[in-house]
Amino acid sequence: MFSQEELDKAISTVDIIGDLAVIKIPREWEERRFEIGEALLSSLKGVRGVFRQTTPADDEYKVRGLEWLAGERDTLTLYREHGCCFKVDISNVYFSPRLSFERLRIARLTKKGEVLVNMFAGVGTFSIVSVVKGLAEKVYSIDKNPAAFKFMMENVVLNRVSGKVFPILGDSKDVAPELEGVADRVLMPLPALALDYLPYAVSCLRDGGWIHVYLHQKGRRRDVVRSGVESLKKALKDRILSAGGRVVRSVGRETYQIVVDVELAPSHSPSLEISRGLRYD
Repeated sequence: MFSQEELDKAISTVDIIGDLAVIKIPREWEERRFEIGEALLSSLKGVRGVFRQTTPADDEYKVRGLEWLAGERDTLTLYREHGCCFKVDISNVYFSPRLSFERLRIARLTKKGEVLVNMFAGVGTFSIVSVVKGLAEKVYSIDKNPAAFKFMMENVVLNRVSGKVFPILGDSKDVAPELEGVADRVLMPLPALALDYLPYAVSCLRDGGWIHVYLHQKGRRRDVVRSGVESLKKALKDRILSAGGRVVRSVGRETYQIVVDVELAPSHSPSLEISRGLRYD
């Protein structure tokens, strides 16, 4: 049996995705993992299946490895957030409920009539929330994972945003030339590729605009946003009008996921680097 303290510790590591729970189990609990699964199944209201994350999301499609622990084995679920519904199969697409605040924050930053490019769209969560809860007029929503693209297509219909969210199957670096100069705002919610794909994001902007770059940064919490902004200053040089960011979440020992919101000047403008200063939240 688990003590309440142990159960609370286990629950603190759980991602609830629809009616499924995914847990990271510390090494000292591995032999008791099925017992933990049963305990969570009994404790978490509305959960019908419990899974353990066995590997991080580091393959080509950023899908994490899973092991069934308790309840039903079906990995297909319906996740609800900000008035939207998303079909997700946690066994073959990347999904994190821990980005819920970020999805709404980005939606609220959009202005009437804006066109967005989402370079790493997954099942369409950022893209769809930006239309349903924001003022985006159109979102080009790109992902290279065929399974994610399939669910994105379904989720566009499910949320009645056909004609506003346009799913595209492909690697965003290959798609970017077809979207050159179309966007007012570009989303890059994949830290592993964000800096490498930054030139393609810039190419998608009309002539100036916003890029939201998600990064993993090591260091002290109070320093990681500043270091992330400095990385982007080096990459973008004199195109930056303003830049600021926030810590999204902790993802490991002294490692944080951050987001940096960068406003770029039109390409023909004179040097304006940090002319409005940097902000650190």
